[in-house]
Amino acid sequence: MNVVTTFKEKKREKQIKYERSLLRELSIQRLHAKVKECFGSSRLANGLIMNSGIEEACFDVAIEAYLLGGRFSRFGYYGESQEMARERCNQEERHLIDTLYNFFLFWGNGDEGAAGESLYFLCEQYVGGWWQEGFKKGEMKHKLRMH
Repeated sequence: MNVVTTFKEKKREKQIKYERSLLRELSIQRLHAKVKECFGSSRLANGLIMNSGIEEACFDVAIEAYLLGGRFSRFGYYGESQEMARERCNQEERHLIDTLYNFFLFWGNGDEGAAGESLYFLCEQYVGGWWQEGFKKGEMKHKLRMH
């Protein structure tokens, strides 16, 4: 007797397999270094980064942005520019940026004020950088047919 599977289950299994292959190229050391590089210069974020919970939240957002870029890299493989593919996932990317920014604000001391805007730009750069890296790795996997 054969096992009946739905299209959604097969699609989800394929997506999980692809995401695992993307994540193999990511290391904790690189995530840690990127957090220090991006948020180490900000006075507000620098004090908060010492909290391991915030660093883990940065890792989570970075991984999600990386996988989001990897998922949308197939459009780049089929001829779209990186900017056009990025426009397709603008809403999801904004959600990641807002999530990270709000997390910093929640754990902050309440003295963000003018520094809040620069912190938001740092969050945009952080998420955008990870999105681009995931996009490039995913596009390379599609070109090499390793997906």
